[in-house]
Amino acid sequence: MKFLDTIPYPPLALVALVMGLAPFKPPHLLEKFQMLLMGQLQRPIDIFDLLFHLAPVALLLIKLGRDTILKKQNTE
Repeated sequence: MKFLDTIPYPPLALVALVMGLAPFKPPHLLEKFQMLLMGQLQRPIDIFDLLFHLAPVALLLIKLGRDTILKKQNTE
């Protein structure tokens, strides 16, 4: 997880935002989540596409969680 500490927040947040919304009409993640809820997310390319667009968002959330936990441990 040390590699995650080297990534600064602004570029990671920008990539997560762009990848999460691209293409912008309609937002891609929203479209894929709708497919998932309707049971239409079955083709391997669609599953890969969902994971591909979700990866930067997941990295950002993991980094936020890790930093929060480390801050709590340092204050105790």
